[in-house]
Amino acid sequence: MQLKVNDLYQLQNGLDEEIYQKFSLTREGTSIRRRLALLVELGECVNETRCFKFWSVKGPSPAPVILEEYADGIHFLLSLGIDLKDPSDYIASIEASEDLTKAYLKMYELCLDFHQHFDLAHYHQCFGYYLGIAQRLGYTAEDIREHYLLKNQENHHRQDTNY
Repeated sequence: MQLKVNDLYQLQNGLDEEIYQKFSLTREGTSIRRRLALLVELGECVNETRCFKFWSVKGPSPAPVILEEYADGIHFLLSLGIDLKDPSDYIASIEASEDLTKAYLKMYELCLDFHQHFDLAHYHQCFGYYLGIAQRLGYTAEDIREHYLLKNQENHHRQDTNY
């Protein structure tokens, strides 16, 4: 899978700039908080899949719920890619483990590596593996784009209504 990102970077930058202006913040001043936010959103997505909840018979949340949480992670990945001035038009997926629990643990490792080595190589590895998880969940690039666009619109609305 390849996700077209050049236009998404523009949309994310618009949202980021709106937030920075509204709260008198800067891109540089929020970088570490956005890296942590990526980890938090990853956890929220994992929670909706319920892949680790061996003690429960309840299945995963419906696909739209998982995709909404997944899109939150895309927001922060795009925002961090803007920090790095990523020139990519597309990000290619990297195959994720068939075992979702292992895949998510690997994703956490990649996010932490990316935090420690804040560069394009680690960024692409992190983003690519995140796309691989989406594939493992049965989602397409179109699904991801659709839910990112919906969430971006919702986030603009939240800013307009002082969320």
